[in-house]
Order: sequence, then C-alpha cells, then structure tokens
Amino acid sequence: MKRILSLVLMLLMLTGVAYAEGVQCKAEYGPGKTVYKLATGSPGELGLLKVLAETFNAKHDAMMCWVKAGSGKSLALLKAGEVDACMVHAPAAEKQAVADGWAVGRTLIGSNEFYIVGPSDDPAGIAGAKDAADAYTRIAKAKAPFMSRGDNSGTNKKELAIWKKAGITPSGSWYVITKDFMMATLKRADAEKGYFMTDSSTWVAGKKEMKDLKILFRGDPMLINTYHALASPEGAPNHALVMEFIRFLSSDEGQGIIASYGKDLYGEGMYNDAEYAKQYDH
Repeated sequence: MKRILSLVLMLLMLTGVAYAEGVQCKAEYGPGKTVYKLATGSPGELGLLKVLAETFNAKHDAMMCWVKAGSGKSLALLKAGEVDACMVHAPAAEKQAVADGWAVGRTLIGSNEFYIVGPSDDPAGIAGAKDAADAYTRIAKAKAPFMSRGDNSGTNKKELAIWKKAGITPSGSWYVITKDFMMATLKRADAEKGYFMTDSSTWVAGKKEMKDLKILFRGDPMLINTYHALASPEGAPNHALVMEFIRFLSSDEGQGIIASYGKDLYGEGMYNDAEYAKQYDH
C-alpha cells in the first residue's frame, strides 16, 4: 500500500498537477522552495504569467502555482484564502474587496481592450454602431448568435454592464452561454458564426486560427480593460512574498515584460503597460 501511495504522489508531481487547500494548479512555475498561489485567467492562458513568474521566482527561491480562473472566481478564491494573490480586471469588485479588508496592495499593472468580433458579413450591422451599447442593441434586434461566457469573469461582468446600458436583458436561443474561457469561446463563435466580445490579447494570439471572424467594433472607452494585482491581507501565508511579486509587476523590469510580451510571436504586443492604462483607470 505504501508503494502504491508513493507511485501516486510521484505521478502527480510528474504531471505538474498539485492541490493546495482544494485548489488545483493549472501549472507551476519556478523550482523554488516557497510555493505561493495566484489566480488569473487570460494572462496565464496566454503565457504572460509564466514569463513574469519565472523571472521573479529565480530571484526569490519560489514556485508559483497558477490557478486558472476568471476574475470573479479569482477574487472569490482570494477572499476564501485559497490563493495568495490574483491578477484580475473587475475594478468595482476589486475596490470593494479592498474596502472590505480581505484584499490589499491593489496595483495597476497594465491593460488591453475588448473587441466585438463577428462573422465577416456582419448580419447585425454592428460595424456602423456608435458605441458598444448600440452594437449590442443591433445584435439583439437581429437575434444574431451571440456568445456569452456567463461565468462571472471580468469579461462577463463587462458584457452584462453593456447590456444594462443598452436597456436589454438578453435571452432566447440566439444568446448562447458557453461557461468557458476566452479562447474556447472565441473559437466557438468562429465555428457557429456568432458574435463575441474578446479581449485584444486573446485575439492577437488566436486570430490566425479564425476562419471567418473579424473585428467589427472597437474603440468605445467602455471597452478598455484594466488589470490590477491584489494580495491577501497582512498575516496571511505568503503575504510578504506576494506583495514583493506585485511590486515586481509594477517595476521597470516587470512593466517591460508586460509591454513587450507577444511581439516576438505575433509581431505586436498583447498588453499595454500601466503608464498607458492609467488614462482609463477610474
């Protein structure tokens, strides 16, 4: 029995899957002794987090456990003490977390933006919309397929805010709730000739795979997507280490990584730095 248990533990280590307080690590970065947990969505999914974590961890004898979660779930995990930090884009919820005292160190680290993408023939005519709410109104009026992540992520929160601004409660067979992450939903929109609001970083990474989708609407200030990092409060495990990581994210070195990430792979950066993002950080 002991031999079997040892084999199971070895297999878990080899596959890179770890559990800590019920939280599953999507990946682990760095060979260091101190393990800390960070929850985020797209920055992890698109590889930026790996570069940031490995650069930081090499200097701090640490290992990051990346927990893959959208902004809403990431904040919930931080509140429950199941992760030590998060990188999210849900400003109102972030500010409330700090006000309530279960999150600290909220720091602007960069931004991207949302694009509303759809079929190249644009059946709802959103390319001529005056703003994001008008684009959504046109989609609802045409009952054109629209993909919603429906997962309380930062993207989903922004989407719902736009529907609210448009005075529409979306429902019906045209409104498809995927309960999936950004890239998977983007690919589904392409396959089913639907509209979707994707972040620009995911679009840059995935656009070559799209058979028909194109950017149809962008530029509304409401579609700017600011990212902040937050940490567990003082006294929590790994508080000092994750606060140091957040300071690294806002340092010249960290900001340089964020601003340049993706240029070598895609010919353009996938994120803007905090200096650029400040104009939209309200």
